[in-house]
Amino acid sequence: MAILVSYDPTWWPSIHAYRFSSYFGVAAFVGVMYDWALTFGQEVELIWRQRWSLMTVLYLSVRYLGILSAALSMVVGVPTISLTDTVSWMMFTVWYLTSLVAFAMLWVIIITRLHAMYQRDRKILIFLVLTFLAINTFDGVTVLVSTMHSSGEELILSGTYQCSIGYKRDTLVLYFAAWILYNVWEVLTLCLAVWIAVKHFRELRQHSTAGIIGDCFTVLIKTHVLYFASFVAVSCFEFVVQFSPTVCQSFTYLYM
Repeated sequence: MAILVSYDPTWWPSIHAYRFSSYFGVAAFVGVMYDWALTFGQEVELIWRQRWSLMTVLYLSVRYLGILSAALSMVVGVPTISLTDTVSWMMFTVWYLTSLVAFAMLWVIIITRLHAMYQRDRKILIFLVLTFLAINTFDGVTVLVSTMHSSGEELILSGTYQCSIGYKRDTLVLYFAAWILYNVWEVLTLCLAVWIAVKHFRELRQHSTAGIIGDCFTVLIKTHVLYFASFVAVSCFEFVVQFSPTVCQSFTYLYM
């Protein structure tokens, strides 16, 4: 853990990149809180006051862990907020673990939805569960290794504050592999959802109940596509920020 104070102009590209990325963190937090404020009344009526189930617990957990993750990301990422190196590293670790748990719960919800869309097919359930366990086990190991081999540094650059997390080279390879697996999972679930939806739409054309069931599948596929598009956008932005030449070259000395 260390503190670096510098007014060297060579840091300016990194400062601009860090400030630019912080705008998205603030926008994400504001958007999440705005959505929470608008829908909290419906949430109380339709969820809190109804009989709870496993899906209820998972939904609320993902919702509020997402709010916590957005808040931590904003606090760590805003260059006008001063945090010590130890606090920055601890907050980054908590944010990382929070995101890991939230995504695991979200994937359980997705598996449950796909299982229902496939009419409770046992083979698709086993396939999804095994894939889920494999990817999350690898990601859990990646988090453990990256936490053990990472260090935080507080940077005070031209009057701005940055939290820089340094990793060893091998840890970055694991991080990149986990990022790829996350995207493979999302593409896989999207393809499965689209395929079964198209299949059902074709079958339901011959039945009088096509309107009711078709509307259900339309809602499911729309929400899944919207989620997938959001995930891809955030994932690509994270990849650009983490592995862009500007950021990487500026912090080369942090990667041992």
